[in-house]
Amino acid sequence: PFFHPNYAGQMLKPPHEIALAAYAMAQRINPNNHALDGGPATAALERECVARLATMFGFDPDTSLGHLTSSGTIANLEALWIARSLHPDAGIAYSAESHYTHERMCEVIGVRGVRIAADARGRMDLDDLRAKLEAERIGTVVVAAGTTSLGAVDPIPAVLGLRAEYGFRVHVDAAYGGFFALLAGSSKPQAASPDDDSLGNQRSALTTDDAAAFRAIARCDSVVVDPHKHGLQPYGCGSVLFRDATVGRFYKHDSPYTYFTSDDLHLGEISLECSRAGAAAAAFWATLECFPLEPDSGLGPVLRKTRLAARRWAEMIEQS
Repeated sequence: PFFHPNYAGQMLKPPHEIALAAYAMAQRINPNNHALDGGPATAALERECVARLATMFGFDPDTSLGHLTSSGTIANLEALWIARSLHPDAGIAYSAESHYTHERMCEVIGVRGVRIAADARGRMDLDDLRAKLEAERIGTVVVAAGTTSLGAVDPIPAVLGLRAEYGFRVHVDAAYGGFFALLAGSSKPQAASPDDDSLGNQRSALTTDDAAAFRAIARCDSVVVDPHKHGLQPYGCGSVLFRDATVGRFYKHDSPYTYFTSDDLHLGEISLECSRAGAAAAAFWATLECFPLEPDSGLGPVLRKTRLAARRWAEMIEQS
């Protein structure tokens, strides 16, 4: 069965008990985080969660914009839609190893998708990217902070260097690996546990290149991360964040039967989705209260053990 420790399967795992309890409690009220009167308490919890995610990636919570979504697919759709709104006549580039959602969403929003080759390690090929930038107009480059197939992290600092030359936006698809940004700047040594080997802490650390890539997200324009992957949440709980809150102007719309109750910003005013489960925000908030987004406490050590287990598993396969 999926929940058994001996079952190895992609993202087939139960959410944390805290998340389950909070979701069930909130679901009895069934708040809707679209308008404030539909879920005033869970809307406040969602804002706190988004602020914590922004801080994790190095965005300023006061000048950035973001919200939870029902999935990483919808989160990426919103990021690419904003990209198209800012550069309506330009293409969107993504790696051959990127998630298939980018190609599909380019079709949905009517944007020319530009496929960039991947190198032998599954990362975006910078030579091919430069060649495509020279040959055609590209408004946004999508980089991955952990591909679904290989866990590869694109060379984000080098892509940002190209941005200085060509002036495109950089969107980070960190749906799968985004929470590992917590390990990019950890400096406090971890105490060895009984099941750690002598190099446990070192072996669970990110490579120098990957750590630099995660730190560089702070200089990118938008990022997506899925709490329902490494954030211990039930499906579906994704999120999208924009470094510049002024992109909220593209979401602007009127809904007099929904937004008349308050002059404060309703979460539906910065989201393409209407009805969204407030229970998902409650579950994520409660989990972060127990496992804060910290490198050396809370969720950080959980991710470190996860990565160590994956590396051990890979070594066992290679030695078998």
